[in-house]
Amino acid sequence: MSDKSSYWRANLRLVALCLVIWFVVSYLFGIILVDELNSIRIGGYKLGFWFAQQGSIYTFVALIFFYAYRMGKLDREHDVHEDK
Repeated sequence: MSDKSSYWRANLRLVALCLVIWFVVSYLFGIILVDELNSIRIGGYKLGFWFAQQGSIYTFVALIFFYAYRMGKLDREHDVHEDK
């Protein structure tokens, strides 16, 4: 197996992980499981409502930083990083 294929396989795993997390938070927590999550209150707000309104956005921003950090690490591991 070539180094390029292992790099892209790791890259695709990372993208898939981020997409699964985003799907779970935005679609499942914000739409499908909203009634079950609304039985939990945080700061006076129903948890399902919070995920639908703000939680998915916060998760998306956190995923951007996580992805950038992990891709930087992955690039260095496979020696495809940019020199500064």
